[in-house]
Amino acid sequence: MSLTNIVLVLAGTATALMAGLFYAWSCSVNLGLAKLSDEGYLTAMQEINRAILNPVFFVGFFGALVLLPLSAYLHYGQPVQVKFWLLVVAALCYIVGTFGVTVFGNVPLNNALDVFELKSATEEAMRLQRSGFEATWNSLNTIRAVAATMAIVLVIIACLYPDGAQTSN
Repeated sequence: MSLTNIVLVLAGTATALMAGLFYAWSCSVNLGLAKLSDEGYLTAMQEINRAILNPVFFVGFFGALVLLPLSAYLHYGQPVQVKFWLLVVAALCYIVGTFGVTVFGNVPLNNALDVFELKSATEEAMRLQRSGFEATWNSLNTIRAVAATMAIVLVIIACLYPDGAQTSN
């Protein structure tokens, strides 16, 4: 197997793992967390947000960020092939819709939640904290799930596209 194909497989794997994570979160974890009390919800989210910062998550999250553009680059040539453009769009979906939304949307929300002192908070303060967090965080996660899913679908299409298929001039 060529280096180009190895990178493509690794890019697809990392992207699929991230799409699966965000999808599973949207269709199961959020539904379970929604049933918790404000204190239970905020405690759970604080702990989950801390726990996810681990090497296994980072390999997939940053792996897709690096490997998708690298795979597109490795598929560039003259004449330009359709696979190249599919991988460019996949990389853009991931970079903007998954990585960008995470860094500029979910992480700031997580950081604000992390410094919220649950032990000394009143019930009203917990209700307000949750109401300012949950819906926005869930919406941003849905965007990440859709973007990562679009990216992996484009990678799969690129894998199935015949070698040498060119864009029309």
